[in-house]
Amino acid sequence: MRACLFSGGKDSTLALHKMHAARRDVDLLITMVSENEYSYMFHKPNIAFTKMQAEALGIRHIMHGTKGEKEEELQDLEMVLKVNEVTELVTGAIASDYQRQRIDRICKELSIDHIAPLWGIDPMEELNELARDYKIIITQVAAEGFDESFLGAVIDSSMIEKLKGINKRYGVNLLFEGGEAESFVLDAPMFRKRIQILEHNTVWSGMGGRYVIEKAVLKDK
Repeated sequence: MRACLFSGGKDSTLALHKMHAARRDVDLLITMVSENEYSYMFHKPNIAFTKMQAEALGIRHIMHGTKGEKEEELQDLEMVLKVNEVTELVTGAIASDYQRQRIDRICKELSIDHIAPLWGIDPMEELNELARDYKIIITQVAAEGFDESFLGAVIDSSMIEKLKGINKRYGVNLLFEGGEAESFVLDAPMFRKRIQILEHNTVWSGMGGRYVIEKAVLKDK
């Protein structure tokens, strides 16, 4: 069983597509639903709408809750992998040793192959591919250089220029590897339908904020 740890954000979605391009299609999407807004391992914003993304992809999908407590949340992931008899796990890991080392440890204990097709990717290579072939919005920001205007903004060529400027001035990671921002995919090459947001709200406090999807539908492409 080849599974993908799927958050609905840019990295796990791109990793899924890289596997498809290599003719190694994924059988199962696993979404961990953390009670902790600041989980060390798992993406939180708009996680409920991964169900809609999975439907658009036509891939079986499961969601599993976790309290999101540091280190203990890994036991929840381990259980899901065991129950579903996963033999290969695909992740969107890019440069975070914290996440990769922990996933590697679990996979080693369970004799699972950990596949990280984006590991070490050049940030501009990823951003340019995303801007060209995907529709992705920013759903959370939490770093200097970002303001409320970024919430819900599409990652396109003009956004890439803004991110380059923020990176140069504040050192913000272009791919948000430090948790500076989060994203959500509305359309991608493998999506059979695109996601249209009908209702949302934004929450802003101090230097950070969230774009919260309230209602969305699948539309023909």
